[in-house]
Amino acid sequence: MKFGKLDSLVGVDFTLPLDHPDTAKVLNGIDTQTQVYQGGTMWNIPEWLGKIYQEKTRKADFISAYGQQFSTIELNATHYRIPTKETVVKWSDSMPDDFVFCPKFPQSISHYRRFNNCDDVTDQFLEVIHYLGKKLSTSFIQLPPNYSAKKGEELVRYLEKLPRDMRFAIEFRNEDWFDGNHEAEATWQALRSMGIGSVITDTGGRRDAVHMRLTTPDCIVRFGGNELDPTDYTRIDAWISRISSWKRNGLESFQLWMHQPNSVLSPETCIYFSEKLKATTGLECKRPRLLNNTLTLF
Repeated sequence: MKFGKLDSLVGVDFTLPLDHPDTAKVLNGIDTQTQVYQGGTMWNIPEWLGKIYQEKTRKADFISAYGQQFSTIELNATHYRIPTKETVVKWSDSMPDDFVFCPKFPQSISHYRRFNNCDDVTDQFLEVIHYLGKKLSTSFIQLPPNYSAKKGEELVRYLEKLPRDMRFAIEFRNEDWFDGNHEAEATWQALRSMGIGSVITDTGGRRDAVHMRLTTPDCIVRFGGNELDPTDYTRIDAWISRISSWKRNGLESFQLWMHQPNSVLSPETCIYFSEKLKATTGLECKRPRLLNNTLTLF
């Protein structure tokens, strides 16, 4: 994750902020068995051969090997090109029944057309990802860094056209989405009323994007790790504590999308998350299995 990436972590306060007041309004206050998913951003990682993929796994089989290790994926491929129906069906068929995909909206919609005159592209995208079937989870829109809250009304007009029988979320990046201005607040309230989620981006250089503001009882966290720096572990501990609190108050699902540089160390971070999550909360999620089984977690 390049967004908020720092060359040095010296002086960074990784403390999770308190919940935004709206979060309590979204959660129903009833303890629930939160569904937890974790995964990365791609399956084509050669460095995982001999680590979590069998040494002789063919590249064509990386996708099914990934599905045996993780329960979700931040599907970035759809951001750059809308796949064919045949490709999407193949993706879905390659994964276990309990796996879920979270496709990213095409950049042609969010970055180039910027939500104007893009009904045709949107329809094409939604029609294609529909072939993921029951494995389709939340589709998310990543706003460009220069897409400010002044464009809030334009964004809301686009979101109002989206079908209500599908799940969507927004990742805000521009600083003024988090400073309480009128345009931003109107957009945040619109998300709540439409049942559209808000992605939380946890990265060193943009602590404002760790907004802790849920607009649905489902949470997605894009976690920018730092190659197993000790802060990776303390940050995950903090997230598990917050999950425990939100679980007691009605959080329905939590998805962790792990970003480590080049994804090489994402399995180790996910193993730590799943083991500590179970030990702390009793909640379970699929954990990667290291083939050499030498990782020390605690």
